[in-house]
Amino acid sequence: MTRKNLMYIALWLLIQLLAEINCQMTPYKPKLREGHTATLIDNKLYILGGDFGDNAGKDFFYLDVSVPFNTQNLLWNDLSNINIIPSHYDCTSVKGGANNNTLFFYGGDKHVTDFVYTFNSQSNSWSIPKIAGDVPINKFEMTGIIDHKGIMYLWSGAKIADRTDVDDMLILDTINLVWGKGNLVGVPIAREFYGAALLPDNSIIYIGGYNAKELPLNQVYLYDTINDNWSAKTTSGVVPPDRDGLSAVLGLDGQRVIIFGGSTNYGGNTVKDLIYELNLINYEWRIPKTFGKIPKSRMYHKANVIGKYMVISFGGGYDQSTESDILLLDISNVDEYIWTNEFYPPTSSIVPSPSAIPSLTSKVSVSSPSATSPPSSNSSSIVSSQSSQLTSSSPTAMIGAVIGSLFGGILLSFVGFYLYRWNRNKYGDKNPYNNDNNNQYQYDHGHEIVQPPNDEYTINHQHRSTPASVINNSGQKSTPTANDGKLTLQGLQQEIQDLRQIILHNSKQSKK
Repeated sequence: MTRKNLMYIALWLLIQLLAEINCQMTPYKPKLREGHTATLIDNKLYILGGDFGDNAGKDFFYLDVSVPFNTQNLLWNDLSNINIIPSHYDCTSVKGGANNNTLFFYGGDKHVTDFVYTFNSQSNSWSIPKIAGDVPINKFEMTGIIDHKGIMYLWSGAKIADRTDVDDMLILDTINLVWGKGNLVGVPIAREFYGAALLPDNSIIYIGGYNAKELPLNQVYLYDTINDNWSAKTTSGVVPPDRDGLSAVLGLDGQRVIIFGGSTNYGGNTVKDLIYELNLINYEWRIPKTFGKIPKSRMYHKANVIGKYMVISFGGGYDQSTESDILLLDISNVDEYIWTNEFYPPTSSIVPSPSAIPSLTSKVSVSSPSATSPPSSNSSSIVSSQSSQLTSSSPTAMIGAVIGSLFGGILLSFVGFYLYRWNRNKYGDKNPYNNDNNNQYQYDHGHEIVQPPNDEYTINHQHRSTPASVINNSGQKSTPTANDGKLTLQGLQQEIQDLRQIILHNSKQSKK
């Protein structure tokens, strides 16, 4: 193999390396989805699975909510390469385990063979736990709720085998890993795609849903997790139209439930009125006052309370090209909720667990508005936090880029030195830019001595610490700077262009 072929191979390898670095640094953009799960663990909102137009997915990624962000510039972190769960949709997940930092996933469609998977958020690893007790039937299209004792409740939903609704209450102890079942006396009609939330008195409220048709919201149902019994409440006020595919969260004061979105005909159309609020004292519905740009309604989405925000993720019914995958509703002021694009994390980096919900009432009532207000320099805060998030959010990609850049620099240096030696051996010490009729340059201990021509043109004497200009083979002048030691992507690309010019020049010389 000739030296020229070796040089071309080295150049090709360098171009492949640059392409790999570009791929590593490209921000992750998730697809539009519905029927996913959204679980908050240690200031990370984990999104798992979902339905992409009748195609189940196994995407797994998270959003860092420990720093401010703007919903128009979301920085997602992709973990899909470590996900062991088969493609799925309409499943459920909660945060539980002995240390309350484990994601418990349940359900699935025909592709999911195991009922429960767990994700350790500290080691970023998935596993399939061994759970004692009677093995339940596998089902989906329900909402899992976990209490402050680490007990997960899975009511109703649809059987995966024949897609019929099942009226049961599965109970999973996520600490001791034991299956159990709840009382069914007084249980409401079976349903799927309902809204559910854990209340301060350790009851679970169930709202709406679907069973052959959308179910009404003039009645809501309560399951007492302490006494294992059911009750029903008749609602009044501005009762929302029948719906399924909605989300429900507990308000910050613990005295109201907020629902968002849903479908009026089992996935065909989204509801018109986005937000309703149910007072838990008198069970009266109302449409709360909101401020800001109202987004489009969504169905089969997910909603989490993070700090002072109701955070709504993905769903069906919106255009991903014009609207963000994340919606933010500031619910800190019960007199007026605010739609916003700006997220500011709570003053405490620890997100309250369900056990802290009762104490949250007094905390919100005595807090001053300045405690949750954004910094005065909003723009600079957002930009700096997003920069730090980009730097720290994907360590694997950053390490790969650094190692790749270092390897590329070494390879580039080797190729450059190899070309220099080749040119020197082939052409000797000829300098195509030296001419006896032009200025002659001599170097003596770093000082520049110029023999001026007849026009007495001179070059000023330069200090040694100031680098001199260098003329490359293409006739262009480049001046090294103090940052030349830091390899950048633009620098590598420029070196490739220079190297290409050298190759073309040598090719022309060899043809002569």
